[in-house]
Amino acid sequence: MNMAIFKNIIGRISALGEAIFFLGDVFKVIFSGRVRFAQVLEQIYYQGVQSVVIIILSSLASGVVLGLQGSITLQRFGAREFIAPLVALSLVRELSPVFTAFIYSGKSGAGITAELGTMNTHEQIQATRALGVDPIEFLVVPRFLACVLVMPVLVIISELIGIFGGYVVGIFQAQLPSAIYIRQTIQSIHYVDFFSGLIKSFFFSIIVAWVCCYQGFFTSGGALGVGRFTTRAVAYSYIMVILSNALLTMFILTIWG
Repeated sequence: MNMAIFKNIIGRISALGEAIFFLGDVFKVIFSGRVRFAQVLEQIYYQGVQSVVIIILSSLASGVVLGLQGSITLQRFGAREFIAPLVALSLVRELSPVFTAFIYSGKSGAGITAELGTMNTHEQIQATRALGVDPIEFLVVPRFLACVLVMPVLVIISELIGIFGGYVVGIFQAQLPSAIYIRQTIQSIHYVDFFSGLIKSFFFSIIVAWVCCYQGFFTSGGALGVGRFTTRAVAYSYIMVILSNALLTMFILTIWG
């Protein structure tokens, strides 16, 4: 039993080292300028444009729920006018970056892993290498860069739509004047709040792209393996986003307050 546990630990450490070297290879290709921009734009469409609708719907629902809960709770203390700062700061600082990373992992991240995993099980990656083309440059980097470029934009869209959902609740449910709600929203969001959410979204995009590309690139086990590695990629992305969010929040609050 102890030997099995030891082998399991060694295997996980080895996999972590392999993943770190894989990320290093990706950055090496990017910083050397070997980027296929046409494929990056294609991936931006597949990953970004096709994710906008689900981001809008989930963000609108989040904003509405925050507005409703805030309205009911704050009215007990006679402070319903603080609904706008509650919704805006909750979305900009925490909820929009995290929810967008979750949704993106489950949709586009799973798609990245499934695509690369299918290519690997069908030996397309090996064929690409046999033709003298670097598979990381040809297959991984466009998907990686598209993820890094798209997710911060989706986070901004999520913040705007979520704030609009809270605005609708504040106007029609809490009966707040529109001008007051808009002014309080603008006054409550400072540069630190906006850029803290943007910094988080940037790190989350790297995490999701790294995990999903790595799991897809090293998929094994045929069709069953594709499903298993895709599920693993999404689960690992969720875990790493949650952990990194806690670390980034502590770091940002320590630096900026």
